[in-house]
Amino acid sequence: MSERLDALVAARRRAEMLARMRTMAQTRPAAPSALRIERVAPVERCDICNATIPDDHRHLLHLSERRIVCACGACWALHSGDAEYRPAGMRTVWLDSPDFDDALWGTFQIPIGLAFFMRSSVSGGVVAFYPSPAGATESELSLDAWEAVVARNPVLGELDPDAEALIVNRLAEPHQYVIAPIDDCYRLVGLIKSRWEGISGGDALARAVPSFFDDLRARTGPGALR
Repeated sequence: MSERLDALVAARRRAEMLARMRTMAQTRPAAPSALRIERVAPVERCDICNATIPDDHRHLLHLSERRIVCACGACWALHSGDAEYRPAGMRTVWLDSPDFDDALWGTFQIPIGLAFFMRSSVSGGVVAFYPSPAGATESELSLDAWEAVVARNPVLGELDPDAEALIVNRLAEPHQYVIAPIDDCYRLVGLIKSRWEGISGGDALARAVPSFFDDLRARTGPGALR
């Protein structure tokens, strides 16, 4: 009698184990390839107070560090008048027929045909920045060289110090010249740094730079203000 009872218990345990295994097989997680992966876009935040900000937020230039600061509306209004900050400019002006020949460009001694030029209230002169795989390379210009450019292109004498700059793109044909907000200038530098490949920059960079200027032109139009 005892042996028969033990056999019945063992059979019941086997049946329960098989039932659990069938249940686990029916409810097992989907294979990794079938899982839907949700990617959350990074949240933009104010560099001053860390508040969440929209994509189309305003920018300040930190004068001594020469870096762009993302700002919420409150911080932009509060700090725009501070000695260490300057609001980014608002206008974009295309110069479609500037007097800027090869000899004049050569006086700047910029190693590549792409740079932007900013009047700096910190140095009291004009500073040129040209992109590189490491970021923006800075070169302080002689005042004589810049004054020669302004004499032939008087509109450049109206550049708002620290807030806007002249971007020169001699890699394109025809060459492109545009007065743009300083945050757009640094956006170009960041774009080049992020897309640079190998020694010469690569195909991705060759596509990215024309796309940047096309976007700038589309947003403003010839001779327009932003």
